[in-house]
Amino acid sequence: MKIWTNGKFDDAATRLLLEGTARHQLLVSPHSSRSVLVAGVSDPAMAEAEIAFGQPLVSDSLASSKLRWLEVTSAGYARYDTPLFRDHFAKHKSAFTTASGVFADPCAQHVLAMMLALGRNLLPSYKDQLTDHSWHYEERRYESALLTGQTVVILGYGTIARRLEELLRPFGMKIYAVRRSVRSEPGVHIIPEEKISAVFPLADHVVNVLPDSETTRNYVNARRLACFKPGARFYNVGRGTTVDQRALAEALRSGRLGAAYLDVFDPEPLPPEHELWTTPRCYVTPHTAGGRADQDEAIVRHFLANLAAYEKGAALTDRMM
Repeated sequence: MKIWTNGKFDDAATRLLLEGTARHQLLVSPHSSRSVLVAGVSDPAMAEAEIAFGQPLVSDSLASSKLRWLEVTSAGYARYDTPLFRDHFAKHKSAFTTASGVFADPCAQHVLAMMLALGRNLLPSYKDQLTDHSWHYEERRYESALLTGQTVVILGYGTIARRLEELLRPFGMKIYAVRRSVRSEPGVHIIPEEKISAVFPLADHVVNVLPDSETTRNYVNARRLACFKPGARFYNVGRGTTVDQRALAEALRSGRLGAAYLDVFDPEPLPPEHELWTTPRCYVTPHTAGGRADQDEAIVRHFLANLAAYEKGAALTDRMM
């Protein structure tokens, strides 16, 4: 088989890919990129491939008559998630998979880390260490909170959210999740979108893992923020476009929100002069929630495991279409 890729990986992962595809013909695009957020550049060689791995240009994917399986090197796939693209893949009986399993643990652990850091007052204590070395014993000790028994609302319930639920389970938290498909899940109360305003007032934590799409842009807006429980904490490891950032900043300044932890923004990089850098109780990380030291190797291993399944005609992991 011919396998096309425009993924750019470190040396160890590249060797792994070459070894894992040795019995096939690997077509490496001259326009490779390490960023999973950047759309690909058109490459005529992709038209010859049965399998594509990376971030191919959407138009190349639609123009190919030989393509039977595409795996993207990211968890998100907004540029491919269109009726035209879905219809094309369904018509040609082609498979579409993501690497969401690679990013589930890091994103979930990132959210849990911030929940614990905020609950245990680690961030203000660290700020004291960096500044005036003040000893806020009573304030830090008696304002610390436990996650035990608290309530979480998760916006979106895919691979990352499922892993987060597993990590939160030992704390005995009550977990609600909002998604399009309202089918039961163990340990989680799945609710339809029309009932979201009824659960926001119950939530100590609201976690956003929504992808970017026409229906999710500015999903967390002033109207929905007004439904939040006073003092609730908000976390975004989905996409920056899903949040009205100006309304979020206002909710923090007014005290409606207790804190916000944000890993994704619109635009990125977040401009140095942007208000979120200095908004009270707003904590910023530079789109690193999905990061892991072995990311390239993990992405390649995910693809090779799916390649082995594809060769056998077995089910593919993280299949979206």
